[in-house]
Amino acid sequence: MLGEELERAARYLLASRHAVALTGAGMSTESGIPDFRGPSGIWTKNPEEEVRAYLLYPKFLSDPRGYWEEVLSRPSPLGDLGRYSPNPGHLALAELERMGILKAVITQNIDDLHRKAGSVRVLEYHGNAFKLRCLRCGSRYPREEFDLEGMRREGKLPPRCRCGGPLKSDVVYFGEPIPEDVMRESLEEVERCDLALVCGTSAVVYPFARLPLLAKERGAKLVEVNLEPTPLTELSDCSLRGKVGEILPALLERVKALKDKRG
Repeated sequence: MLGEELERAARYLLASRHAVALTGAGMSTESGIPDFRGPSGIWTKNPEEEVRAYLLYPKFLSDPRGYWEEVLSRPSPLGDLGRYSPNPGHLALAELERMGILKAVITQNIDDLHRKAGSVRVLEYHGNAFKLRCLRCGSRYPREEFDLEGMRREGKLPPRCRCGGPLKSDVVYFGEPIPEDVMRESLEEVERCDLALVCGTSAVVYPFARLPLLAKERGAKLVEVNLEPTPLTELSDCSLRGKVGEILPALLERVKALKDKRG
């Protein structure tokens, strides 16, 4: 059954003119990064971390210096994201982009692993943990450009944008709007796409979960790759059940084989 679905998905991809991937936490967990709400998730094990996450955005708005004092005084619940590497699923998506089949990756993940894998057109819907962002003008900076610990010791927090606005982590917190540029470009990609490859997402976190529905409403094929059924499963033209790190490389190989066969 999986073989038939792989074949169908590969044919859909080859026939597409503008395929887009929509990726979620399932891409990251296979690289060893913990999720938040799963059985062994960070918030499942430590509900206080979830409560704290809800308070970070209003804290920044009311007291940017206090926000940074708090962020720097406690280790990230995700640990050092820089030590993780892309898995075969990330690499397969990057290869599909190099082949000219996949036009963009829109991701919920903040770990930068799609770029590490070689994907070029990456829209980070919930931000990037390795960047800082100005809410005033929208500018972004590599986090490494700022000696945040040194600024804390010297009483110079918060870091500031060239426009003078205080910088926060680029990560989108609870209650924070999706950055306007990312929202706009994601909608443009979804409106253009004729195939949405939905990988490793539960499809329940909004507004991201609205994107594959919009693609389907506009007539795009939906190809889902996920361990478990989701609200998208019944709407999908093709549903591949399994780990993204195993399914996506197999799908890539099938696409290559069909492409070679066609010459």
